[in-house]
Amino acid sequence: MIDTYIAILSGFVYLAVILDLFARRVVGYALSRNIDTTLCLEALRMALARRRPPAGIIHHSDRGVQYASRDYVEELLANGFRISMARKGNPYDNAAAESFIKTLKAEEVYLWEYRTMDDVQNRLPSFIEDVYNRKRLHSSLGYRPPVEFEEMFNNAKSCPVTLTAAV
Repeated sequence: MIDTYIAILSGFVYLAVILDLFARRVVGYALSRNIDTTLCLEALRMALARRRPPAGIIHHSDRGVQYASRDYVEELLANGFRISMARKGNPYDNAAAESFIKTLKAEEVYLWEYRTMDDVQNRLPSFIEDVYNRKRLHSSLGYRPPVEFEEMFNNAKSCPVTLTAAV
């Protein structure tokens, strides 16, 4: 899990994202004017609804208060996750999620002048779902987009499922 901010004229909008580390696919995300547990729970619940992961999956995040909150931890445990958190002050522990944020900002956020929350809500899902998940090539996936990479392994019946999170 990772979260970040996006500037708009009146302040910031916050984005929480959950990646499936195996395929680098965004499987859950949420936008809010507040960076809090509710934002992160919304992204987690989207990922759960899309994936229905088996018990024992590792959920990785940084040590943000929203990921250590009672409500968030209870949701993880209720869904059978093993909880992993990055070491204090070490962004390398969540390199894949940090890389996603760099890509999102360089290829989408910095290219548009978002004025309102509506602007962000109208553009970001398209970038995440249509560009990042379906078209953007990843060297770590043999220069395939995440959806294609997953389909290739699902068809071969050998695709493990992993969710990761970072802040």
